Amino acid sequence: MRLRNAVALTVGGWLAWRVLGPDLTPRFPHLQTNPLPIPGRTLFVGQHEMFVREAGDAGAPVLVLVHGWNLDGTMTFHRVVPSLAERYRVIVPDLRNHGKSDWVRGRVEVTDLADDLAGLLDAMDVSGATVLGYSMGGMVVQELAQRHPRHVGAMVLAATAAQPIPRVRPAARVAFWLGRSGLRLSNREVARVTGELLYRSAAIRPQHRLWMHQALLKRDPDLYYEIGAAVWRFDSRPWVGRLPQRTLIIIPTEDQVVPPESQYELANLMPDAELIEVSGGYHESILNRPGEYVAAISGFVG
Repeated sequence: MRLRNAVALTVGGWLAWRVLGPDLTPRFPHLQTNPLPIPGRTLFVGQHEMFVREAGDAGAPVLVLVHGWNLDGTMTFHRVVPSLAERYRVIVPDLRNHGKSDWVRGRVEVTDLADDLAGLLDAMDVSGATVLGYSMGGMVVQELAQRHPRHVGAMVLAATAAQPIPRVRPAARVAFWLGRSGLRLSNREVARVTGELLYRSAAIRPQHRLWMHQALLKRDPDLYYEIGAAVWRFDSRPWVGRLPQRTLIIIPTEDQVVPPESQYELANLMPDAELIEVSGGYHESILNRPGEYVAAISGFVG
């Protein structure tokens, strides 16, 4: 009885604070800055706006960086863009329901994200690019290569899979529903915990913690988990091995989000692809081991 009363009091106090209390912004000891102060722009794709940043020489080979679920383009790639922009024209879009692109209500599939990206590249007059997809972005790039091959001269598929959730699929679906419920109650705690985990893994520098926290707060729980459900349904195994584009697969060997066995399955389905392992790397290795990704991409693209 005492335990139940204590739990009820704790939950009730937290709900009262969420409804009545002030919105407190965490304070960090270092001077806080934006990690990638490069202005972007929006372009219309159909009836919706997509946001994109560009860096590098406009006449250099084109490299498109496609982010995954949860983090937008800048959040995912800010540690690699400055180095890559020394050699390439780097294009970093925000997919729908992420970052500064339009948030579109309703069911969405990975094919929709690929079609959006194709429309953006059409609007930018870009074709035959090297397109890198990270995590969910790798699924988008697979669909882009199949549905709109004119845009994809070569692919880099990093921390991704042909079927990202191969096991305990019903349990994963339930976890998505519970996660959405938690975000509906409050995203503040989730943003704080996520930012702290990224900082502790050296994925975020001390001076960028406030920027990351504020970016994480922007997530809409329903749209966020609609995208997650699209990932849950994704399965390119029947056709990915027939894609003709030259491909590099990068696998963080200790990935805790996309199972490494699923990533190796993708490599087995694409036997002509080049393979590079980020030994001991976790899912956030694009952020805390950026030099290895820059070297792998530059060695592949030339």
